[in-house]
Amino acid sequence: MELKYGGSVENQKTVLGHPSGLFVLFFTEMWERFSYYGMRALLVLFLVSTLIDGGWGWTSADALVLYGWYTGLVYLTPIIGGFIADKFIGYRNAVVLGALIMTLGHASMALEGLTSVFFYVGLAGLIIGNGFFKPNISSMVGQLYKSQGKEKDGGYTIFYMGINAGAFLGILLCGYIGEKIGWHYGFGLAGVFMFLGMLQFYFTQKIFGKIGLSPKQTEDFDDVIEDGVEKIGDDIEEAIEVAESSKVVRDRMVVIGVFSLFVVFFWWAFEQAGGSMTIFAKDYTDRALVGNAALTFKIINTIITVVPMLVITWVLAMLFKQTFKKFALANMLLGLSFVIIWAIVIWMLAREFQADATEVPASWFSVLNSLFIILFAPLFSKLWESKLNPSGPIKFAIGLLLVGLGFGVLAYGAAGIPEGAKTASVSLMFLVGAYFLHTMGELCVSPVGLSYVSKLAPVKFVSLMFGIWFTANFFANLLGGFTGSYIEPISEEYGLSIFFLIFTIIPIAAAIIMMLLNPMLKRKMHGIE
Repeated sequence: MELKYGGSVENQKTVLGHPSGLFVLFFTEMWERFSYYGMRALLVLFLVSTLIDGGWGWTSADALVLYGWYTGLVYLTPIIGGFIADKFIGYRNAVVLGALIMTLGHASMALEGLTSVFFYVGLAGLIIGNGFFKPNISSMVGQLYKSQGKEKDGGYTIFYMGINAGAFLGILLCGYIGEKIGWHYGFGLAGVFMFLGMLQFYFTQKIFGKIGLSPKQTEDFDDVIEDGVEKIGDDIEEAIEVAESSKVVRDRMVVIGVFSLFVVFFWWAFEQAGGSMTIFAKDYTDRALVGNAALTFKIINTIITVVPMLVITWVLAMLFKQTFKKFALANMLLGLSFVIIWAIVIWMLAREFQADATEVPASWFSVLNSLFIILFAPLFSKLWESKLNPSGPIKFAIGLLLVGLGFGVLAYGAAGIPEGAKTASVSLMFLVGAYFLHTMGELCVSPVGLSYVSKLAPVKFVSLMFGIWFTANFFANLLGGFTGSYIEPISEEYGLSIFFLIFTIIPIAAAIIMMLLNPMLKRKMHGIE
């Protein structure tokens, strides 16, 4: 009997119409994103906070440059991790190794109060671990599906919902504990769930059958390394020769290259979320609430926390139903992580309701991005499977347009702030509107991009192509950090509104160009939809 999905017989059991293995990866990636985004939400705030408040007292410019290097390098190392997995250790071992290194990285950052060395060692651990983890788990998602059509797009969008469920919880809980209780507690909490996610994946990996195994699983490891090193040059030459000898392959690689170029413009603007937009939230947004406004925020915060938690727990229960009998230990570890998360959520909400004064944490606004994705990802997944499904280039153009419009909202909100002002009290609704538009744009670009790389790349080089895709994100994040570091000089001379207009005009211009390229790119995809 031919199996519908890749992987084992157990993987043929479905959850929400997709193979169970997708949701094993869903929760593994969720905890990894919990750790990454939890730390990302705290990084700039920790660096710019005064020594009295437990921070390092850095200037905004210096903090945003380090932020740019960190968020950039976590997208550069996947090209190395993807290659090592392809040639030596396989996707599964790479995911486990990456998760372990990131766990140790968070443990090191939790000790930053002892010496700054632990902080930098921790950052290095997160960067290296992410390199092993990120491209290989994305590659495994693609191999769950035997078709290259709409079903795979839907699967990647659901996987992306898992990514943002982790980001949502990480920003919410690590951000809250870091700002309200202590920075090192926030850094350490992220590592706890990375460790539990690693164990859950390790004990469930048989569900994937042969997916993710090393190419030479039975050979002596030293022989594999020796053979692999000798063949590195040959394989690169082979990839070039394959592309040159086949017009279809060459054209599809060109499309990946164009997408990789334009995604730089998107993430360059979008990644201001943890940088200049966080500075805007901290210094220029009215976050102190009193009376009915404070009560309203507490109620809304409770709803947007509990409802996604219920949705994710419901998905967890469906996965339990399909896999608990076969993978009891992994399910129990996953269940334990949710018990801990629910306990922290209830504690946080109770603490806020009992507090006399209400100040919205600066990191809280980043939660909106993940919240909107959790709410709207299923809608977009269904949209991409319907007759209304636009082409890949048009989806990219829409995403670029929306991220530009989001910064247009911030530019309008900042219009009344005088040049050189260090603080202001702009309505928080401008940030809410910007995050909504940015998120809708992200849903048109990021999961779609992952899916198209998987579909357009030659099978033998899928993981390597994912590494190259993430390299584009490296340049975007690095440029975003350096550009964001000019927020103070630009706002002093021209005003904060002009600073945000830069991020409005450039993505919209890129969107127009992408629309014009649509007919040519569709031809070069040779039937891939």
